[in-house]
Amino acid sequence: MRPFRSVTGIAVPFGAKNVDTDIIIPSRWLKVITRTGLGQGAFEQLRADQANIFDQPRYAGAPILIAGENFGCGSSREHAPWALLDMGFRAVIAPSFADIFSSNSAKNGLALIALPQEAIDRLLAAAQDGTVTVDLEANQVTTDAGDRFPFVMDAFRRHCLLEGLDEIGLIAQREAEIVAHETRLRSERRWVGVQ
Repeated sequence: MRPFRSVTGIAVPFGAKNVDTDIIIPSRWLKVITRTGLGQGAFEQLRADQANIFDQPRYAGAPILIAGENFGCGSSREHAPWALLDMGFRAVIAPSFADIFSSNSAKNGLALIALPQEAIDRLLAAAQDGTVTVDLEANQVTTDAGDRFPFVMDAFRRHCLLEGLDEIGLIAQREAEIVAHETRLRSERRWVGVQ
């Protein structure tokens, strides 16, 4: 997983509320066995409309998505953050997120930033003609217009994002302790099994 320190760029002013994981990535895309290519199916139903915001040239390559409350509700599919990451998003800013989506996103390196609706409204306006910065080290979102919105994130999730640690990375950090424990266990309990 790539470490996340900060990202600056165009933000897609989506703003929709109660966007569920079926909208983020339709179930027909759940049959794939890799994470790559899921961006093609992201928001497929919305992107069927040629006037959709996601395919407008001005938002091409945007690393930030601004959404409405309860983003990522619905089923627990891990494909939803995979699809958003494959689209190029590194962060989603919204007033609130569904719990399972939030957990899946953190484990896959997608930063979710919760801000009050007033801040979201301002960011939706600022994204029309400027860039947005999500700074995880400073715990703040800023705009070209001088806006500053501090945010709070769970300390453990923040640490994992900053260091680029998924669950395997966390375990790998303790490899020496695990090996020492297994070695000690083998010598203390020789009857346990095959060595």
